[in-house]
Amino acid sequence: MPGTERKFAAEDIPFAIYERIGRVAGPLLSFLHRRRAAQGKEDPARRGERFGIASHPRPEGSLVWVHAASVGEMNAVLPVVRGLSEQGHAVVLTTGTITSAEAVKDRLPPGAVHQFVPYDAQPGIDRFLDHWRPYLAVVVESEIWPTTIRSLERRHIPLVIANGRMSPKSAAGWLKVPRLARRLFAGIDLCLARSGEDAENYRRIGVRDVDMVGDLKFDGTLPEADPQALEDFRAAIGERPVWFAASTHPGEEEQVIAAHGQISSAHRRLLTLIAPRHPARGDAVRAIIEKAGLAVAQRSRNEPLSGDTDVYLADTIGEMGLFFRLAPVVFMGASLMPLGGHNPLEPAQCGAAILTGPSFPNQKDVYDRLIADGGAVVVNGPDELAREVSHLLSKPEDTRNRGKVAKLFALEGKGAVERTLHALRPFLAKTGAGRK
Repeated sequence: MPGTERKFAAEDIPFAIYERIGRVAGPLLSFLHRRRAAQGKEDPARRGERFGIASHPRPEGSLVWVHAASVGEMNAVLPVVRGLSEQGHAVVLTTGTITSAEAVKDRLPPGAVHQFVPYDAQPGIDRFLDHWRPYLAVVVESEIWPTTIRSLERRHIPLVIANGRMSPKSAAGWLKVPRLARRLFAGIDLCLARSGEDAENYRRIGVRDVDMVGDLKFDGTLPEADPQALEDFRAAIGERPVWFAASTHPGEEEQVIAAHGQISSAHRRLLTLIAPRHPARGDAVRAIIEKAGLAVAQRSRNEPLSGDTDVYLADTIGEMGLFFRLAPVVFMGASLMPLGGHNPLEPAQCGAAILTGPSFPNQKDVYDRLIADGGAVVVNGPDELAREVSHLLSKPEDTRNRGKVAKLFALEGKGAVERTLHALRPFLAKTGAGRK
């Protein structure tokens, strides 16, 4: 555990080599950052943050470092960030994507700031920790970075995994190197797992203190929607049948468009909404739609939705709540391709009938229960997607019933935020910081 000195052992050698590589990898990381910035995947104005150079002063008093990889994890942990702020702790929230940085704007509570997470290389991690001096580090889901974990351990900074996710496949991979796994995961003071299966997998790979507190994503607030935009869209859609393909990835838009063609044969004036997971792909998705001979209106170009629009391309940031409210049927992406699936709880909170492809290991616990309850249905490919959407559009009572089941499921799962904050209090109480 952090604070305990260990003798150098054989299992330390791979980590020492990894850290040594990180110390000399600066030029390579700089090159990779420039290339990603040219692709729109990094913010060149905030380059220093990726190398541990802070762009904001450290607040006084107790500070917690919370790390969430991207938008989904960030949305899940924001209620915890707010709870920490209310207890009197400052928070530095790090993420790794431009999309998450945009999405978190104006959503942080007083005393919380956003930074891009530094690369897992010793010089940048040291700069980051030297500046922010966190009393506690909280990592969301399954972000396992050896240099970061060992650096926190050496500085006696407690590390907690929140909303811990560990699939059987990942656990099996770590168990192939059991001594390495035990050495690395011994640096984690507490894992707050999403489910019993996740908890057991973390125990198997060597995390000593594990508790199952539930999934933070159930406590996420209903996604926001601009009331005027919602009213305008509903007026523009009118009585047209509409469905929404949310958070799609390459290889899925083609299947959604193929399904649109089949659905439209039974539902005249069909409107399909598509929101790619990465809005920067908007023009590429538009090309797919136009190649199919369909009329498209693109949100990022401020193109109006008209009666002739076949597909509305929602390629902006922070507006998913708007489109979840507009469509009674929602297909969640990253599931027709082997990409792990996306969180269905936001559309569930909006009372949508939910469809998913067969690949959702990252959301398995949620989907298994939601499917068993009848709030979601699995579709295998564009033909099944078309049949299920067509059925739901033809049977509005079935759609409403499925939506009610999904909404009740989302509401009944709440409580993980309160349990997480309770579990963090002993770590922060030891510092004597924050309001008790």
